[in-house]
Amino acid sequence: MPEDKSAQETKEKKFTLAEAIAEAQKASKKRKFPQTWDLTINVSGLDLKKPENRFSAELNLPEGRGKDMKVAIFSATLGPEARKHADTIISKAELEAMIKNKKKLKKLVRHNDKFLAEASLMPLIGKSLGPILAPRGKMPKPLPPKVPPLAMVNLAKKSVRVMLKDSPVIHIPIGTDSMKPESIEKNATAAYKLVTDRLPKGKINVKSVIIKLTMGKPVKVEMK
Repeated sequence: MPEDKSAQETKEKKFTLAEAIAEAQKASKKRKFPQTWDLTINVSGLDLKKPENRFSAELNLPEGRGKDMKVAIFSATLGPEARKHADTIISKAELEAMIKNKKKLKKLVRHNDKFLAEASLMPLIGKSLGPILAPRGKMPKPLPPKVPPLAMVNLAKKSVRVMLKDSPVIHIPIGTDSMKPESIEKNATAAYKLVTDRLPKGKINVKSVIIKLTMGKPVKVEMK
């Protein structure tokens, strides 16, 4: 019982971001697998049936994800240089064959975390692969013609999708337990800023903020 009461007090009390990270670390047991830091932002005062109150945005975490993210590129023209940077390159011919091979396509989706694509292939990808990629949040981001593939791959490895849709709760992965507390703090601050910038009334629409490790206890945060 005392442990349950302590956990309840931890949930009730609000900490500064740095304090909350330290508290969450202290309350979490060491695991045999990498844990993810999750930032949860609960919003209020919004009618989410109205499209203008919902959003989906890409956030480039300033300190990265803390783990290796696999990136695939759908490409019609990129040469050997691109293959040095992406984990997988899918040519137009391979893409067209994959459209008919759902098993191979699903394997590709499972194997890669992020997708990029040359603009010329986007209509074909959207029409043929959209039903599989979109629900998983893996629709490719277009590759600008004059931007080096390496720069886009590096951005993709650091990015996370931030969404507010039907539920007034936003979950954002902001790193792993292998990262320094200061890095998690920077990522959490960037995520909070993106959300409040997108909300109609900014911080007024934020009901509460919680940070936790995957298997850890939630800790309330008093964000500035």
